[in-house]
Amino acid sequence: MEKFTVVIIGTGFGGQCAAINLLKQGITDFVMLERRNFMGGTWCQNTYPGAAVDVQSPLYSLSFEPYKWTQMFAEQSELNEYTNHVIDKHGLREKAVLNTNVEEIRWDDSEKKWMISTSNGTFEGQFLINASGPLSTPAIPNFKGKESFEGKSFHTNNWDHTYDYKNKRIAIIGSGASAAQVIPAIAPDAKELHVSQRTPHWILPRPDRKFSAFQQKLLGVNFIYKLIRWMIYWGLETRVVGFKYSRFFLKLIGQSGAERFIKKSIKNEDLRKKVTPDYTLGCKRVILSSTLYPAFQLENVTLHSKDQGVSEIIETGIKTLDGENIELDLIVYATGYKATDGVISYPVIGKNGVELSSFWNPFPRAYLGTSIPNFPNLFLVTGPNTGIGHTSALFIIEAQMHYMIQSISEVLRKKAKSIEVKKQPEEDYTQMIHSEMEQTVWKSGGCNSWYQSKSGHVIAMFPGFSFTYLRLAKKFKPNHHTIE
Repeated sequence: MEKFTVVIIGTGFGGQCAAINLLKQGITDFVMLERRNFMGGTWCQNTYPGAAVDVQSPLYSLSFEPYKWTQMFAEQSELNEYTNHVIDKHGLREKAVLNTNVEEIRWDDSEKKWMISTSNGTFEGQFLINASGPLSTPAIPNFKGKESFEGKSFHTNNWDHTYDYKNKRIAIIGSGASAAQVIPAIAPDAKELHVSQRTPHWILPRPDRKFSAFQQKLLGVNFIYKLIRWMIYWGLETRVVGFKYSRFFLKLIGQSGAERFIKKSIKNEDLRKKVTPDYTLGCKRVILSSTLYPAFQLENVTLHSKDQGVSEIIETGIKTLDGENIELDLIVYATGYKATDGVISYPVIGKNGVELSSFWNPFPRAYLGTSIPNFPNLFLVTGPNTGIGHTSALFIIEAQMHYMIQSISEVLRKKAKSIEVKKQPEEDYTQMIHSEMEQTVWKSGGCNSWYQSKSGHVIAMFPGFSFTYLRLAKKFKPNHHTIE
C-alpha cells in the first residue's frame, strides 16, 4: 500500500489546479490517480470532430498560466496542447499513476485516513481530493435493441478515429453542445446524416476569430492578458442578471437575438419550428454556433424532432416513433454525461459506514459544493451546485481551491488529523442554494435539463454570480467545521 498526505483522483484541470496549489503551499507528498493511459481530462479525451471550447480562451485558462492562444474559442487540439503545457511546466507527470481506475474509497476512522481501492492496488491518503469531473462518465440511454445494431456505434467521448465515417449513413442521437459541434464537422462528408433531437436548444452566433501574430504576442504580456481576462469576465458576468434577476432583460437581450438568428439563418418554415425551443433561453445550455443551422439545411441532413425520435435500435439502424426504419452504418451517441446523480461513479463510504449514495438521496449536496458531513478530509472539485452557465468553469475551480487549501493547511498547522464540515452549516448552505435557485431560469424556465437530478432539484448550477461563490469560498469559517 502506498501512503500519501493527499491523494488526487483525476488529472484534468481540476486535478492539475489542486496539485499546483498544493505545491505552492509546499505540500509535495501527493499522488494523482488517472484511470486512462494519459493525463489531461476532458480536453485530451474528447477528440470528436469539431470539438472546441464555448468560453473565450483567455478566460478559459488558469489565471496563473496565460497562453498565446491562436483563436478566441480554442479548438480541442490547442486545448490539449495547453493542458499538457501546464502538466509539464509544473512537473505533474511524475506525480501521476496512470491506468488506475478507482473502485471504492473508504474512510478508516481509527487511522483517520482514506483507503482508495483501485485496479492498480490500494492507496492511503490523509486527504482526498476528488477531481474526476462531472463530464467524465458518458451517459447512453438504454434503448431497446441497442446491442443488436450490426454497424458501428460509439459515444462522442470515445470517438473511434480508426473508423472512416466518410460517405456513410450516420445518425447522431442528441442535439446538445457536443452534437452541435460534431454535426457541422461531419455533415459535408456523410452520405446521409440523421439527427435525432429530443429538445431543441437556443443557439446564438459564435463570435470566434483568429488572433494575428501581433495579437498573440500581446497575449504573452501578463498585464495585457489579465486585462483581457477581466474584460471578458465582466462581460459574461452580466448574463446572471437575465438568468436570475430579470426575465425581461433575458428575453430582450438574449432570446430575441436567438429568435432573429433562426429567422435569418433558416428559410424553411417547418425546419424553423423544429429548431425553436418552447422554453426560456438559458433553461438549457445556450449553444454558440454559426455553423449548425447551415448544416441542418444540407440536402443530405435530416433533423428528426421529438415525435420522430428513437423507438428502438434494430440490426440495420433505427426505428423511429412514427414508424420509419432508418438504415445506418454508424450511430453516434451525443447523449451527454452522468453529471448530477452519477457525478461520482464509484462507492464512497465515510464515517460509521455512511455511504455517499445514501446521503445523496434524494439529491447530491455539499457545503460549498465541496465538503460533506461524515466524510472528513474529502473535497470535491466541481461538486454539486458549482457549475456555471455563463462564464468559465475554471474560475469556479480556482475559487474552490481557496477553501480546500485553507482546510488542509488548517489541519496541518494544528498538527491535527482531520477536518469535517458540521451538519448544520451544510444544511443551511444547501437550503440557501435551492432557495436562491427558485429565482433562476434553470429552475423556472420551463424545461427539463441535465442540470437537474432525478429529484427535480437543479444540481449542476450555482445560482448566482461567480464572484459571489469566490467570496464564499475564500472566507473560511472555522466554526463550521470540526477539526480533530
